Amino acid sequence: MKYWFFSCLWLNQCWDMFGNPAFKRKGVVDDTGAVIVQTAPGKVVTHRGGTITLPCRYHHEPEDVDPKRIRIKWTKVSDAFQFEDVFVALGRQQKAFGSYRGRVSLERAGPGDASVIIHNITLQDYGRYECEVTNDMEDDTGFVNLDLEGVVFPYYPPSGRYKLNYHQAEEVCRQQDAILASHAQLHKAWLEGLDWCNAGWLEDGSVQYPISHPRDQCGHKDSPPGVRNYGYRHKDDERYDAFCFTSNLNGHVYFLKRFKKVNYLEAVKACQRDNAVIAKVGQLYAAWKIQLLDRCEAGWVEDGSIRYPIINPRARCGGPEPGVRNLGFPDKKFRLYGVYCFRRNTYVQSTQSPKETTTKPANSTRSI
Repeated sequence: MKYWFFSCLWLNQCWDMFGNPAFKRKGVVDDTGAVIVQTAPGKVVTHRGGTITLPCRYHHEPEDVDPKRIRIKWTKVSDAFQFEDVFVALGRQQKAFGSYRGRVSLERAGPGDASVIIHNITLQDYGRYECEVTNDMEDDTGFVNLDLEGVVFPYYPPSGRYKLNYHQAEEVCRQQDAILASHAQLHKAWLEGLDWCNAGWLEDGSVQYPISHPRDQCGHKDSPPGVRNYGYRHKDDERYDAFCFTSNLNGHVYFLKRFKKVNYLEAVKACQRDNAVIAKVGQLYAAWKIQLLDRCEAGWVEDGSIRYPIINPRARCGGPEPGVRNLGFPDKKFRLYGVYCFRRNTYVQSTQSPKETTTKPANSTRSI
């Protein structure tokens, strides 16, 4: 059962509006057979393609409960209070849902362990997870935040600045091998020096932008640095840029060495002849941030823009700061540049996750 904060005194335990167990009162002993869940504070961190354990343990007071009667359920909770079923287990029965099928299993590290292992992490796995353990009519919950190593980048389409509603922003990020960034991801990027003077959508439907060096008409010159927030905007009618987030690559980005420069269509074909594809913007940013790609040569990328990644700024190489330089969207037919290609790794990583089982525990009449 989830208790709200105004029930604290009656229940002898305090919860915030999210049901966070970190707000429970200490030293209170419950002799009714209640289940008590404990999760790790802070967050767990991995990268796209990795494997991570979401830690969750439970015990009972008193300890006299049949393990076959324990139901474990994991749910993903979005900032908009939307709930997505991830995994449920009752005795030997286990079931994963949606995109988590075949990737999630119980850790089974001993009695009282409700932790789950997620294999082949995707960008969409980022977020907050609820671990709920139920014993008949008693239950308790804990929360685990899953973070991904990666990079936030601002994006606007060839049509220009402030052309995207929320749904279009989601789509352009997806097309560039990314997702809309969260506020926490944007704030971390700002702490690392991201400075961008155009407002963009975030995944929660808010519009924000990071300013490290306030200046006239860009965060107000006399205001302190920070992440400016326009609040939640109308997802269909209002238009801004997008802040996208991407993570580790299952492959590598490289500048294709050629004797002559090419137009966009020739660039696409050149990568294909090299057993690769033209790189997406998110892939170029990930290569710059994670693979430390440094190349002072402008080249086509998938969306028709011209970009190049700089780790070590130097003279005649696009300014004093590291970053991915953007030269805009030139004429695809007549302008000639180099090209950045992406070649996927050929090996297939085995998740080694157990097959989903629907074996019914003996003498059980409860539904999973």
